[in-house]
Amino acid sequence: MRIFAMADFHLSSSGEKPMDKFGRHWENHPERIAQACQEVITDDDLFLIPGDHSWGLRLDDAEEDLRFIESLPGKKVLCRGNHDYWWQGIKKVRERFPGLTFLQNDAVHFGDEVSCCGTRGWSLPGSPGYSKEKDEKYLNREVHRLKLSLEQLNPKAKLKIALIHYPPLFSNDLNTPFSELLAEAQVDLCVYGHIHLSGSGRLDVSILNGRHKKVLYQLVSCDTLGFVPWELESSQLKRPEAREVLQTTA
Repeated sequence: MRIFAMADFHLSSSGEKPMDKFGRHWENHPERIAQACQEVITDDDLFLIPGDHSWGLRLDDAEEDLRFIESLPGKKVLCRGNHDYWWQGIKKVRERFPGLTFLQNDAVHFGDEVSCCGTRGWSLPGSPGYSKEKDEKYLNREVHRLKLSLEQLNPKAKLKIALIHYPPLFSNDLNTPFSELLAEAQVDLCVYGHIHLSGSGRLDVSILNGRHKKVLYQLVSCDTLGFVPWELESSQLKRPEAREVLQTTA
């Protein structure tokens, strides 16, 4: 089992929300995603997708977009993003799309090799537009949801992974409620999205792609990856048993 990740597909099968209005680098992005995934991912691999899957407002609206994701190769694990308004009633969502694994206050286990949990996250104090009056209650709720999810990880898992849509930290703000929980839970990898390139193709935010308190953080928004899934390399992992997962299942 190899491990790949990519987020923020922002699919709009209806054509009502074309992403190329945010820059030419978004042109034909669903086709580019599909081609790249078919080229590098197999059905034996794990594919982590942390949020903002479809612009659909209701589950019926998002169906074609989610079928597209379901058709991609790999064992697909999803968490919710801030634009996933269709994600209402987790039982109904799971029943309709059995080919996808949806994380909500829980975790999914692949034997004692890999265990994944995830949540949406929220804007952090100091982020553009953050207001304590408006955002603090949602931030606290998402911190609690992450705590619940981390408690569901398999304690025997060699490799522990968290999916969070919002950045759980920034390079200039490392010690956040999210990063503290991830470190306490001894998570090996946290993949996140939400942050995009500017219209001119620049990344204007101080994100962290690297390690903090033994946790490896990686931004995987699809446009920042050139619409090619990011692959976890064993050399990026700190614990020997975590590296062993990729070395023995490659």
